[in-house]
Amino acid sequence: MAAHQVLAQEPARVRDGGATLEEIGGDERRWHAGKGLVKDGPDQRARNAHRNGPIALAGAARLTHQPRVTASLTRANAQQHKADLLRSLRLCTAEGVMAMPIVTMSLPVNVFMTALVTKAYDLPKTTIGLISALPFVGNFLQIFIAAFLARWRPPKVICVGAAALHLACWALLGALLPLIPRGDATAAGLWLSAWFLATSCFGAVAGVSWNAWIQEWVPYRIRGKYFGRRNGTLQFSTLGFMLVAGWSLAHWDYAIPTFQALIAVACVMRVFSLRWQWISPTRARRAPPAEPHSLREQLRVALGARSLLVFIAFGAVWSFAANCFGPFYHVFMFEQLDLSAFDVGLLATLAQLSGALSLPAWGRLLDRFGNRPVMAASLILWQVQNFAWCFLTPENRGMLHLMWIWGGATGAGFILGQFTLLLRLLPPEARNLAIGLNLAITSLFAAVAPITGGIVLTWALTRWSDPFAVHHACFLVQPVLALLGCALLLRVREPQASPLTMVFGAMRNFRTLSGVFGLGFLVNHVFHRAQREAK
Repeated sequence: MAAHQVLAQEPARVRDGGATLEEIGGDERRWHAGKGLVKDGPDQRARNAHRNGPIALAGAARLTHQPRVTASLTRANAQQHKADLLRSLRLCTAEGVMAMPIVTMSLPVNVFMTALVTKAYDLPKTTIGLISALPFVGNFLQIFIAAFLARWRPPKVICVGAAALHLACWALLGALLPLIPRGDATAAGLWLSAWFLATSCFGAVAGVSWNAWIQEWVPYRIRGKYFGRRNGTLQFSTLGFMLVAGWSLAHWDYAIPTFQALIAVACVMRVFSLRWQWISPTRARRAPPAEPHSLREQLRVALGARSLLVFIAFGAVWSFAANCFGPFYHVFMFEQLDLSAFDVGLLATLAQLSGALSLPAWGRLLDRFGNRPVMAASLILWQVQNFAWCFLTPENRGMLHLMWIWGGATGAGFILGQFTLLLRLLPPEARNLAIGLNLAITSLFAAVAPITGGIVLTWALTRWSDPFAVHHACFLVQPVLALLGCALLLRVREPQASPLTMVFGAMRNFRTLSGVFGLGFLVNHVFHRAQREAK
């Protein structure tokens, strides 16, 4: 549905690169003209007849139909290409919906993993920090794997293969979960750490290959709007699964069979996701440039892209800020605010819902003003509310609902812009290596962050008697570092990007701003009704 709506706005254009059917037909006719296969004009036919006699006229008459046949074949091929692209976009959205449960559970911070390490297995905070760092360690290690595999197999094959191995790891955990000792935190931590590291490596390779695959066939001009709507649809899948997971875990008192059942559901859904991804009739929009065979040459090209390097530096700052104490927000809600898994799942659902409703508006802003200024505006609006974490207590924990709604709606633009801006900054000659380099460097900082946060938090809690004061002080790190990192983001040079002030100016418009905060459907109804009454 989203793919059809996006592409329907340009009904006359072929979705393989922006050329119209008439333009393609014109190119074919010009090609045949160069080969002498198009119909000659009257003067040329007369000269040919005078020079070659009746045979030349007969030959010219036979050739007059070939341009029409060629143009018809070109038009049919273009229409088939358009149909394949539409189907691929629909399947891309569908497979994403089915993949989101297992993808969400693989993140270092989510209801499932937090309940597993705090309720099912009471692990110390240093171990929780280590486990939270492992997905980023996998992201760092993948640079030595993905760049090598890309020389032998296309991105789609690598992505599906790595995702299948990631799925197998989760199935293995579901089978072995009863064997992990619940009374021995050290042994349980070692089991979960070893498994999570292997799973994270496969997931990282799949993620990098998926980005490279998407860049091959999704036209640039629709990426912002399409992925805005696709991500919005995916968030509905995520919030539904998180609600079910939170309720079931709390209802059955975090029993091991409940975790196994959730893993089984996520694995079955992932099987359908991989099948739809595999059968997608994707085509490269143009022949991709051959990447240099030398890894040194690819590295030289990537290091020469200045804006990419600035973006990677910003990503490193943001990764450290978000992950230093980020994994302990959920732990704080479980242990200090005394929330259940259902309560935390409900908060995550509110954030996902507000983000899903706001993504189409963020997509339009990204397409209109560029990624960099919209990302900066989104990040500022998002992080300002994170200062409220420094004042939370069990008495005022009700404000968490408003905080998560605001965070979901305002943070969606930043998250969406990260992906589309990275695709725009990638050098074509070293695309896969650049993706891997960005992921490796930012993941290195993200991996160090939760380990550091766990050590600092454990050290502080042993020296101060007030756990709330300790957590409130630690929660200052993310918004302060994130806002300082905006200076790096604004130094990224993006072609045709608008200034940050223009984005805030556009957001003063009531309809646009209401759409960002998830009220676009209501405001559109009011405006539409007013217009009808005026008529």
